[in-house]
Amino acid sequence: MTSVELNPSVFEKSYQREDWQRGYNSLAQEFDYWIDEIDGEIPADLKGTLFRNGPGLLDVNGNPIHHPFDGDGMICAIAFQNGRAHFRNRFVKTEGYLAEQAAGKILYRGVFGTDKPGGWLANLLDFRLKNIANTNVVYWGGKLRALWEAAEPHALDPRTLETLGLDTLDGVLKPGDAFAAHPRIDPGCAADGDACLVNFSIKPGLSSTITLYEFAPDGKLLQKYAHSTPGFAFIHDFAITPHYCIFFQNPVTFNPLNFLAGTRSAAECIQFHPDKPTKIVLIPRRGAADKAAHQTTPHAQVHTFETLSGFVFHHANAFEEGDEVVIDSVCYEDLPAVEPEGDFRQTDFDAIAPGHLWRFRVNLQTGTVDRQLLEDRCCEFPVVHPAKVGRAYRYAYLGAAHAPTGNAPLQAVIKVDTHSGDRLLWSAAPWGYVGEPIFVPRSPSPDSEPSAEDDGWVLVMVFDSSRDRSSLFILDAHDLSQIARLHLKHHVPYGLHGSFTSECFA
Repeated sequence: MTSVELNPSVFEKSYQREDWQRGYNSLAQEFDYWIDEIDGEIPADLKGTLFRNGPGLLDVNGNPIHHPFDGDGMICAIAFQNGRAHFRNRFVKTEGYLAEQAAGKILYRGVFGTDKPGGWLANLLDFRLKNIANTNVVYWGGKLRALWEAAEPHALDPRTLETLGLDTLDGVLKPGDAFAAHPRIDPGCAADGDACLVNFSIKPGLSSTITLYEFAPDGKLLQKYAHSTPGFAFIHDFAITPHYCIFFQNPVTFNPLNFLAGTRSAAECIQFHPDKPTKIVLIPRRGAADKAAHQTTPHAQVHTFETLSGFVFHHANAFEEGDEVVIDSVCYEDLPAVEPEGDFRQTDFDAIAPGHLWRFRVNLQTGTVDRQLLEDRCCEFPVVHPAKVGRAYRYAYLGAAHAPTGNAPLQAVIKVDTHSGDRLLWSAAPWGYVGEPIFVPRSPSPDSEPSAEDDGWVLVMVFDSSRDRSSLFILDAHDLSQIARLHLKHHVPYGLHGSFTSECFA
């Protein structure tokens, strides 16, 4: 285990809240440079581009936004080739971003509490959404897209990151349609073994409609199908197996009255109900369901199960095992409320229950759900080897707290062996704060044996509060030893999600 021993005479905890807060300062500049300050060496066989998305502006002309989820999206790209790395960042030039930058003030209500100046009267009956394109970025079908789950994607030039405009996915989406920010890439969903990208959208209401999409490697639509589930659905992520798309319908309700009146944002009108169960909805994937309809199998049916109350943002993976579907997810006891007068920078971590990695075993025959705690350290942003998505797997990598118990900012990367129960921890404490880890498999040579599941690298962006700069760390996925640290010339605000492509866009 790689860790950092903290001097108890200096730090009672592994972090100082004032240090963590500085990672939420805006980065207004756009950069384009080769990274020259490097500790260690970039692996010569690491080739491709890491794309990363997150809120780059936490204020508009000095006027702070209420929650980082309302911040304008900024794409970072780090391209690797021949042992070198190139950094570039660009804001997604959405219609709302351009309008507010020109006006020098906030013009839109944010979903998570940011209001236009002028009080409730200025926000009354204003339902316009600013597409902030700040949650994820994915390269698929020869196109790069910035995603935000409440609206259409934005197309970007993968080399320059310049914004090309809203993207309807060749007419699949209609104006105003949503497209979620958590696509899953099935490594072998087609008969010929090709991968496909699977994603969804939700139209919430008294009954919520989940629409599913599957796209071929060339970007063409393969399948589109929908299912309605009773009740309001607040769903950020989903999981897949060869036969199912899996959704956790968290026990929340939405009362829109204060939102309509201009006194609360949409997120401030969501209420979590700890006395109600969480629903697990298994929707058959269309191609698998059509095939299963001619057989006596449960795969052609929609299944809904109930488990103990909890809130899930992110899933690590899912797979099928006999009559069971197994889902590994980061689960919380509660959904912390977004307070109208609150300040996210003053978060009291000790007062909030942490997220833990849980395994849910859903039995299709008995209708039962068993839960098992896989990791009791505070953790988030789980990832697995891309060839294991939807399949039985062994290793999960997550951002984690430095301390083994309690809630805290993410300062470490943890590797969880789901077979043996072993753990490895790499920590950036006390000065470093980590984002989502990205697993990049090592590409085997054509004549080599199949590589191990943990043969590759973990890439993670870390904010160094001691220097107000960020670094990209390259870790050996096998033992989490540090291979290289790439020092950026500036900080990058805490991000949300990203992806890696083997194509190099330097």
